[in-house]
Amino acid sequence: MRVLGVDPGLTRCGIGVVEGVAGRPLTMRAVGVVRTGADAEIADRLVLIEQGIEEWLDAYRPEAVAVERVFSQHNVRTVMGTAQASAVAMLCAARRGLPVALHTPSEVKAAVTGSGRAEKAQVGAMVTRLLRLDAPPRPADAADALALAICHIWRAPVQQRLDRLQQAHAKQAAGRSTAAAARADDSTRATKGTRR
Repeated sequence: MRVLGVDPGLTRCGIGVVEGVAGRPLTMRAVGVVRTGADAEIADRLVLIEQGIEEWLDAYRPEAVAVERVFSQHNVRTVMGTAQASAVAMLCAARRGLPVALHTPSEVKAAVTGSGRAEKAQVGAMVTRLLRLDAPPRPADAADALALAICHIWRAPVQQRLDRLQQAHAKQAAGRSTAAAARADDSTRATKGTRR
């Protein structure tokens, strides 16, 4: 599985591509950052992020896109910018029919380091170790993007099994509802028949 991880941000949008399967060594295909100037209009910055992500999607052809789920912060302006960049990443993936997974920062940290409260330096160190890199990717946004991709690869098989179970359960429930409706209909017809 090849996953494009996106650590959304208006000034620096971290992007990383990781390939592999759960339980086997993973390989980094590429890592970088899409940058925009803080003095540019937000709409123009979003276009630059969209163009950057599209270039990465064209170049690396991932099978899925993992994006950091936006969480509440005290700085509303930062949250808004992160949410807007996140939406651009999801739009780019959806346009191509790629599945999108949203992972919380604590979920990613827990998957990569074993602790949902790990510091950025710990995440960078584990990403370096897991991908057998010479040094942690810089800036931290790039390492976070790789961590998102790693998290998704490791969690995808479990999530797929859960999704299949949920679909099977829904199908069984729908079947039971249809059968119950048919029995009720038969019972109604039988009651009407005896009245005649």
